[in-house]
Amino acid sequence: MKRSSLPLLTTIAVLVFFYFPLVLVTIESFNASKYGGPWTGFSLRWYKTLFTDAEVFRALKNTLIVGVVSTLVSMVLGTVAAFALHRFKGKLQAAHYGLIYLPLVVPDILMGISLLLFFVALKVELSLVTISIAHISFCISYVTMVVLGRLQDFDFSVMDAAQDLGADRLTAFRKILLPLLAPGILAGGLLAFTLSIDDFVITFFVSGPGSTTLPVYIYSMMKHGSPPVINALSVVLLAVTFVLVLYSQFLNHGGKENA
Repeated sequence: MKRSSLPLLTTIAVLVFFYFPLVLVTIESFNASKYGGPWTGFSLRWYKTLFTDAEVFRALKNTLIVGVVSTLVSMVLGTVAAFALHRFKGKLQAAHYGLIYLPLVVPDILMGISLLLFFVALKVELSLVTISIAHISFCISYVTMVVLGRLQDFDFSVMDAAQDLGADRLTAFRKILLPLLAPGILAGGLLAFTLSIDDFVITFFVSGPGSTTLPVYIYSMMKHGSPPVINALSVVLLAVTFVLVLYSQFLNHGGKENA
């Protein structure tokens, strides 16, 4: 029986649909044309303009501050949440799972509006602090899922063996459990950092004066800025995101193979 080529053609069509715009943006970032469109020659002028723009670096600084803070907090809280979900059983665990899964399924715009109303109700001034809190609220879920997957393959008999040999619970956690979970925790942290620096919708609602992050700044550039510079910035962000996600996958799969 002849095998159908439809699945292969469908896969190719989907890949082209998803990745052709990225390829087009990359090509246009090297186009010498001021307004894009017809190719007028290869040029790096838009990258030079990008790297001399003080506003871009100010927005990048805000993005990195929020990303690092939300990632570190999410790694700690997400690891604790994953450990609690894996080790302890009870009637409240269903509610615990629901709280962890909820940020993964709630639309970003709904989450952004809810957080905005929450901060306004508390009369909290919108700033980098509110952005960080908002990012932590959804980054925790991703870290928890990654670490939970690592815990499901973990052999806790090594912890019992360490305690049988005289190690107390804290020492066994610090010298055995934590190092073995480290690849999963780092993978979850890198995923959280990638999601944080890329987030626009939630950040748009909870950011205030002087706390503009890079995605929000790109949005304003799309209305009033230079399209080729936006293309160059998009390529840089794409490259950074790709490297972080690739390294995250390497850590996660590499840790499981070494376990």
